[in-house]
Amino acid sequence: MPQIIVLGAGMVGTGTALALQARGHDVTLVDRRGPGEETSYGNAGFIQAEAAEPYAMPRDLRTLAAYALGQSNDLVYDLAALPKMAPVLWRYFRNSAPAAHRRASAQYAQLVARATGDHAPLIAASGQDNLIRRTGYHQAYRDPRAFAAAAREAERLAAEYGVPSQALDSAALARAEPALKTPLPGAIFWESCWTTPDPGGLTAAYARLFAAQGGRVCRGDAMSLAPSGSGWTVATEEGPVAAAHAVVALGPWAPDLMARFGYRVSMLWKRGYHGHFDSPAALSRPLIDDANGVVLTPALRGLRIATGAALVARDAPADPVQLRRGAAAAGELLEIGPRVAEPQWFGHRPCLPDMLPLVGAAPRHPGLWLNFGHGHQGFTLGPTTGILLADALEGQSDPLLSALSPAARPGVLR
Repeated sequence: MPQIIVLGAGMVGTGTALALQARGHDVTLVDRRGPGEETSYGNAGFIQAEAAEPYAMPRDLRTLAAYALGQSNDLVYDLAALPKMAPVLWRYFRNSAPAAHRRASAQYAQLVARATGDHAPLIAASGQDNLIRRTGYHQAYRDPRAFAAAAREAERLAAEYGVPSQALDSAALARAEPALKTPLPGAIFWESCWTTPDPGGLTAAYARLFAAQGGRVCRGDAMSLAPSGSGWTVATEEGPVAAAHAVVALGPWAPDLMARFGYRVSMLWKRGYHGHFDSPAALSRPLIDDANGVVLTPALRGLRIATGAALVARDAPADPVQLRRGAAAAGELLEIGPRVAEPQWFGHRPCLPDMLPLVGAAPRHPGLWLNFGHGHQGFTLGPTTGILLADALEGQSDPLLSALSPAARPGVLR
């Protein structure tokens, strides 16, 4: 079997390496840091079987005005950075129109429906059942009208995709979450989502499984990837690694590498922050404070509060205003103690304007394969698109793979 280099040891790259290894390929996993130490480290730890539709950009004027005026904690932006983002933002906005979003959702729902099933054997084989909660999460609402609208939306998702949920009134939510000190109108209980208190740890455990099964994990510079004879080579701390195929699974950094080979990737980077706080009264499961755009997850280091999206330059310094606002709002719901001392983490969600990941062969470079652009769901979908990438590399095809392939999406990859 041919040798394969996988660039990027987040959940997507590690899931891809495991899928290729399972087919009998000799695989080397390369990252500048340890597995699970970049974007996969910092998310809310959700394997979102309920997320049947990708995140669309709101199109109603009230929400857009709230964004523009800085009245929503869901999204903040740097005005100076917007002109450079404008073309991809406009395309994302157009693809958020109902008809286009339905087309994307038809493909996206097929991916998400597989997510927990594709994670399950890796969780078992890596011995990480203790890191998985199969108990769902609550999406809580402070406004009765917002809660009623969310209940209607949950009913629609159940009818269209079979997504299970329960609408909990104020009393039911109080019984389910006794740590809440403030009564709320209600919450949607999303039953099918799995969560983990340590997403980076789960990714690292998958990488250890890959290594224990004979895979090679190396630290190296993905930007050193270069054609070599009929294959590819990359520089690592252990020396150059050569292979017949290379897979780009670099998430938000993929466009930088692809530009070296003459490709232009249309990507929107949505920055997110997290922080950990002491929590004397722990939640029974994660909770989204919908009104304030934060996710509250019981994590190994305390209560992890993760934010929505910041549209800023990738090299902009940290400005965790959303985290500060979200933590203050969360303190109205829970007893929250001091913040845990730690460097301020932030990462970027790699969003493509048609809201689907890019999976398949690079159009102009034989042996170069792509698996990136998962937006908010790289942690959820890494094992699934890894399997699809392995299918594509072995010459298999089906309608879903065709829809995700670079060849079918010239507006995303040029």
